[in-house]
Amino acid sequence: MVRLFGTHALISLIPVVVLGGALLWNFRTEANKRGLSEAQAQAKLVADTAIEPLLDGKPLNPGVPPVDAHEMNLALDRPLTEGHLVSVRILNGKGEVVYSSTPNTSAVTGFHDSINNGPGAPTVTIYQPLTAEPPTAETPVPAGTLELTLPYAPIKGHVDAALNSQNQELAVALGALYLTLIVISISMSRGLRKEVAYNAFLAEHDNLTDLPNRTLFHERAAAALRKASRGDPVAIAIIDLDRFKDVNDTLGHHNGDRLLTELARRLDVNTRPEDTVARLGGDEFGVILTGVTDPEEALWRLRDIIDREVDVSGLPLTIESSIGFVVAPQDGNDVDDLLQRADVAMYVAKGAHGGVVRYDPNQDEYDVVKLELVAELRHAIDDGQLVLHYQPKTLIKDGKVEAMEALVRWEHPIRGLLYPDSFVPIAEQTDLIDKLTDWALDRALADVRDLGRHHETLAVAVNVSARSLGKPDFPDRVQSALERAEVPPVRLIIEITETALIADPERAKASLAELDAHGVRVSIDDFGQGQTSLGYLSDLPVHELKIDKGFVYDMLTNPAHAAIVRSIVDLGHNLHMQVVAEGVETDAVLLGLREAHCDVAQGFLFARPMPFKNLERWLADNKPRRRPLQAKRKSPSLSASR
Repeated sequence: MVRLFGTHALISLIPVVVLGGALLWNFRTEANKRGLSEAQAQAKLVADTAIEPLLDGKPLNPGVPPVDAHEMNLALDRPLTEGHLVSVRILNGKGEVVYSSTPNTSAVTGFHDSINNGPGAPTVTIYQPLTAEPPTAETPVPAGTLELTLPYAPIKGHVDAALNSQNQELAVALGALYLTLIVISISMSRGLRKEVAYNAFLAEHDNLTDLPNRTLFHERAAAALRKASRGDPVAIAIIDLDRFKDVNDTLGHHNGDRLLTELARRLDVNTRPEDTVARLGGDEFGVILTGVTDPEEALWRLRDIIDREVDVSGLPLTIESSIGFVVAPQDGNDVDDLLQRADVAMYVAKGAHGGVVRYDPNQDEYDVVKLELVAELRHAIDDGQLVLHYQPKTLIKDGKVEAMEALVRWEHPIRGLLYPDSFVPIAEQTDLIDKLTDWALDRALADVRDLGRHHETLAVAVNVSARSLGKPDFPDRVQSALERAEVPPVRLIIEITETALIADPERAKASLAELDAHGVRVSIDDFGQGQTSLGYLSDLPVHELKIDKGFVYDMLTNPAHAAIVRSIVDLGHNLHMQVVAEGVETDAVLLGLREAHCDVAQGFLFARPMPFKNLERWLADNKPRRRPLQAKRKSPSLSASR
């Protein structure tokens, strides 16, 4: 910075010096002009008082009469003797010398006033026109020229005195200018230093919370790992706030920012100076703990601090968090690998509602490939890489297709066609699931609308995660999708898993009630795997139960599963719900479902999931008709179970 200021000071001096030099040159030029002007005044005085009266208007071409020359010598003797004049010459109109106070009689061809700085004392030569006045002339006419050479020293003294005064004033002015520039430079340097320091701070810190950002966090993690290699263990944790988007959606982003600021302050003041708390982005924080013997206990304490009530705009809020962490060097020695593994542990904690989870490679469902896919998924939605495949749902009594289930597929440009189990489970742990759900709703409703008048009653089922169902605005988003597609609500079925219901029962109940009020049907998928109480189930506005395919697939050989299928069918009918069996692959299983009075079947027996263009052709080729299931015998499994 000192070097920068010195450079700036030198640069500021350059225009001052240039300006000073230009002004000095201009002053010197003006001084010369002033010296000539003073000499011209003296020459005119000599001409008017000593020369022209003696000539009395006589022409000079013949020369100056001796009498007049003698008078001139007498008149000029004293000024010449005392040194007020150096020489006096009179020239006629041809430039010839007709009078000279010195032996110099050389003619003159050009009349130019000049200052002579040759050997000896400096002089100035001035040429003053002389006029003659003939009796008949109305105006004076040129008669010749007076050449007057004066000593320049007296004139120069006057000029130099004035020039010195100007130079002093110039020096003061330029000095003041330079001092002003220096003051400006100092002020600018201070401002620049502050700006550089501020920009350096911004480059490494979050502008909302003033915590270190991801860049500085990465640097400090690398420094901590170097200490870990010398025997000082280091824990690196990723903290993600649960349901933080709900705060933004319901209270606005400004209140969300206030919440983040307060939580950041809590984390910062409740960690040691040698530790690091950083905001990595959004609602995600990073923590580096050095020399901690029990990092899990320390992180649980931080989680408890986060869970404490926060007052935001007069509203008391509590928010939970999911924390994943790693310990170096046991879990690795590379910063990027450790951050990746801490992120994996955080997703595991979020998915299992485990609070604080340490990375364990033996239980890692979220490998690097899957995490990379999730990172690419956001762009995949925008770039049109996702498609929906449809699997028909057929009425068992007459074979009529009454609905179709929309199943998302990803046409990955490198990995080929990907099924939802490779990317949806992790997307469900992030807000990206909302974007995926909205896309699926829009695409499915547009497709069902485009089926045309021959399938005006055909409905489409869209799977919705517990995370999306729990959002307060989810029913309104569904209604907006229906309005955009201009599809009646009765043609949409929202499928949710039984586990989604028990994840947050109150929110789920409220969302289902709103969907039912809009006229949208609700189906509980994979029923039989969860632990939904019958009392809770009877209180929900649910229209359909889908029996998990694990019970349907082997119901003919597993009496227990056959009993579960029959019980679910009876339960659904008693609660006035339609019952759907998934995983139907054989006619024998279909016959067993008919005997159990199941309503709808879905599975490979009818069709595999297919693109929309194939669905249209399949619907045209498969007119509603009763399947040939007049088998004489009953299902062994059902008979045995009775």
